[in-house]
Amino acid sequence: MPVIELGSQDAYAVRRASRSRFIDVRGLRYHVLEWGDASMATPQRPPLVMLHGWMDVAASFQFVVDALPTDRYVIAFDWRGFGLSDPSGADSYWIPDYVGDLDTALDRLCFDTAPDQPIDLLGHSLGGNVVMLYAGLRPERIRRLVNLEGFGMPVTKPAQAPKRFVQWLDELKAPAALNTYESQAAVAGRLRKTNPLLPLDRAAWLAQHWSRQQVNADGSAGRFEILGDAAHKRGSPMLYQRDEVLECWKLIIAPVMWVEGDQSDPAKWWGNRYTKAEFHERLSVVRQVEKHVLSPAGHMLHHDQPQDLAQRLEAFLQH
Repeated sequence: MPVIELGSQDAYAVRRASRSRFIDVRGLRYHVLEWGDASMATPQRPPLVMLHGWMDVAASFQFVVDALPTDRYVIAFDWRGFGLSDPSGADSYWIPDYVGDLDTALDRLCFDTAPDQPIDLLGHSLGGNVVMLYAGLRPERIRRLVNLEGFGMPVTKPAQAPKRFVQWLDELKAPAALNTYESQAAVAGRLRKTNPLLPLDRAAWLAQHWSRQQVNADGSAGRFEILGDAAHKRGSPMLYQRDEVLECWKLIIAPVMWVEGDQSDPAKWWGNRYTKAEFHERLSVVRQVEKHVLSPAGHMLHHDQPQDLAQRLEAFLQH
């Protein structure tokens, strides 16, 4: 694993500092980051809630928040089992829990003081899939919706269910584990291996929020572990139901902005079972969609092109 060496002159400089706090969400301690405060929210510029993807953290949006042309109240939180939020304690994770967590978190963070004021909602990858479902289930709560690379999954057939259940049962027999790293610099190197477009300074900054140092049994400093519950590596025994998902999407009333990276390709995950063309066919059921492609950018486009993304967000959200 390559080790990143950075001088102080190369460190990423945060432009807008965040505040950290914790809230209770369905019995779990959830970690929340806030930029700005509620006094900045108006009906025309409501709170912007940003939701990260799989094996990511809320701090991942720092680069985009820094690049926004104008200040606004932004909220992000670590999903259950990621970052500083509590793990669920379950053997695996599934989408309905994320949807339930989002509904409860928004009650605490936004709708307790302004119950009738819709918010702007953004999600990346896993978060993008969750916000699309949520915007169809609670359409009156969303003013503008942004989906960053939340492609969903391949269509499934009932005949796949027995094999999927058996696979899940087999996964339960083996302890789930994530790799550890000798240093934060090694964590940054791992981030850049996954995403070669990630600049050195951003990788080093993210590594501080993406990992923590373990403490050995004798009290000495140990290796660095990723801030994610290893149980996330186990899939759900339940099949992805495309048609049910699309019925939810049809109920979205907020204008939607879809953003993808020019170098992103679902085939890397799903092979020939699912293509970008199929995703865009699904997206056609949504009433009002504005599409953007960032370049050069991969799946982690909010890391690759934060300035470009921030400019497009500003234009979309100010309408």
